[in-house]
Amino acid sequence: MLNKPGVTQSLAHLIVATRWDNIPSAVRHQAKRSFMNFFAVALAGCRTGPVEIALRSLTEFSGDKQATVVGRAERIDALSAAFLNAASANVYDFCDTHVRTVIHPTSPVAPALLAFAELRRVSGCDLLLAFILGQEVQARIGLAISPNHYNKGWHITSTCGVFGAATGSGKLLALDETKMVWALGTASTQSSGLCECLGTPAKSVSVGNAARNGLWSALLAEKGFDGPPEPLAGVQGFYHAMGEPPNLSLVTDGLGESWEIMQTSYKPYPCGFVIHPVLDCVLDWRRDNPKSDVTRVVVRGNPLLAARTDRPNSSTGASRKSACNMRWRRRWSPEKPGSISSLTRARTIPRCWRCAERSRWCAIRHFPPSRRRSRSSPPMARPTSCRNRRRAAATPIR
Repeated sequence: MLNKPGVTQSLAHLIVATRWDNIPSAVRHQAKRSFMNFFAVALAGCRTGPVEIALRSLTEFSGDKQATVVGRAERIDALSAAFLNAASANVYDFCDTHVRTVIHPTSPVAPALLAFAELRRVSGCDLLLAFILGQEVQARIGLAISPNHYNKGWHITSTCGVFGAATGSGKLLALDETKMVWALGTASTQSSGLCECLGTPAKSVSVGNAARNGLWSALLAEKGFDGPPEPLAGVQGFYHAMGEPPNLSLVTDGLGESWEIMQTSYKPYPCGFVIHPVLDCVLDWRRDNPKSDVTRVVVRGNPLLAARTDRPNSSTGASRKSACNMRWRRRWSPEKPGSISSLTRARTIPRCWRCAERSRWCAIRHFPPSRRRSRSSPPMARPTSCRNRRRAAATPIR
């Protein structure tokens, strides 16, 4: 049974000891980019149906008007603002991605820190430092159990994001190492989120809760609300409960020397980033063959492409954005290619055949007979042939 004392303590020491002067200029710049991206995607999602419903529900229980809901005139209590702004940033699947873990790192962390900054005055440097440390801790915790944690159905943005929000909030509160461990302990018992909810509004609930509960965990610790001494690697701690043997060296090795925020990618399309190479190839092929009629498409890619995007029966706009088997033609979609509206309105393809070849995945999609007008050769969408060659494509086909 896992019992490795000192893992959480090592993270707490990093959080407490790190100063703004310790952060390289490139890391500072990346943090600013991530914040700018957060405001863009939160503004896009702040008036969606799920956010409207959540706001109406939370307003019934919110007395204080402490914090801003991004993109809206309403104000609400700080914990609810953290929830709503995280949900807004995540609802369109447009939020950034930590490539090595597929965590969406900014959505849980930034809203917690912005809500706190409306409770107590903080400087810009302190805000960015807390943000960088929050991303570092959640990524390292996730790295230790990736990719199996996600493959089992845990929504890693939520399960690890709560640690990031607690870390950043605890840094702004100037918690000492003992109270930082307490904050991470309280966060650990609130870690939750299921991939089964992807493509539905329920997905954004766990992301919102990660921001809210992480902030709350730090506020509780400040007031003396204690927790276990080793919440991560204890006998019945986070890693043991998740049922995945962790590689703890990824949590502690190189702390303060390398920064995981540098592994962040920013999405050009509002959908799961494993689909982006496919979209690149489709757009490139359509640009080069504007008059051709497609009768068959074969997609080969990383196994995660099959595990997370093979959804031939997707029936809503939100779920279609996470489905690779969507029928999308430029002439059917007058909006800008890859835009929120063009992807959410895309039609699904009714028939699907799948075959596994070692670690490869192959999906063949056919258009309905009424749409076929020629027998052109199928375009092949391969991650290694896309114009941007994103790391998001992960393992290439060989």
